[in-house]
Amino acid sequence: MATENPLNYEASAGATHLQVTETLPSEVAQCLQNARFLHLATCTNLFPHVSLMNYTYLPSSPYSSSPAIIMTTNPSSKKTLNLISNPRVSLLVHDWVSHRPPTTNRRGSTNDRAGSPPPEVSRSSLAALLLNLNTSALSSISATINGEARLVERGTPEEIYYKEQHLDNNTFTDGEEGQRNSLWNERERENCDGGRGSFIEGEDVRVVVVKITDGRVSDWKGAVRDWSLAGAEGQNNVQGEASVNGVNST
Repeated sequence: MATENPLNYEASAGATHLQVTETLPSEVAQCLQNARFLHLATCTNLFPHVSLMNYTYLPSSPYSSSPAIIMTTNPSSKKTLNLISNPRVSLLVHDWVSHRPPTTNRRGSTNDRAGSPPPEVSRSSLAALLLNLNTSALSSISATINGEARLVERGTPEEIYYKEQHLDNNTFTDGEEGQRNSLWNERERENCDGGRGSFIEGEDVRVVVVKITDGRVSDWKGAVRDWSLAGAEGQNNVQGEASVNGVNST
C-alpha cells in the first residue's frame, strides 16, 4: 500500500503530486462510509447533468475485488440515458453539513431582494443544531471520485445481490428514526424514507455499478490531493469481507 501524501495547496488538473495507490485514500473511504447521499454527474453531447443519489459503497463483492459504488435509477431518467451514451461519471461526496448558517446579510429580508436566505430565515433552531454539528466535525473534506458506470443486466444473480445490499444499506433502524424525531414532525417522517420506496424498491429500477478509477480529495482550506487506483480489475489490494458503507454485511 502506498504512503498517502499530505493534502497540499498546489491545485492541479490531476497530474501534479498524483498519488497512485492500491486502495482508496483513507479520507475517501471514511466519507463513503459516513455520508448519506452523493452527487452523481453524468454527461452527454457536452451537456452535464447532476443528480442527488442514495448509494452503497462496497470495498469488494463476490462480483468484483475492486471498490465500487452501487446506485439504482429509473430506466427512463436523464441520468440513465446519459450513462448509456457515456459511462464515464464523476461523483461528489462530502462530510460537510449543507444547511446554510446565519449570515451578515443586510440587503433586506424579502425573497425578491435577497439572493440567499436572509439572516432571520437562517437563524433557526435547526440551523443552529446543524451549525454545531458542522463545527464539531472531526474532518471537513470533499471527495471527487471518477469512474465508469454500467447497468447490471436485469434478473441476474449479480443484480439481485447488489439490489439487496443497496436496500439493506438504506433501511434505517428505530434508533436513527428516533434521532429524526427532534427535527421533523410526524407527517414529514412518514413521508421521508430518503427515496427508498421510489428509487430503490421499485420493480423497474436499474442497478448501476460504478467502478472507481481515480479522484481528488479537497479540504475546507483549499488543499487538494489527486489519487489514482493502481492495477486493473482483480489486481487491487482488497482485504477482508465485502462490506456495505464500511460495515460487514455478514
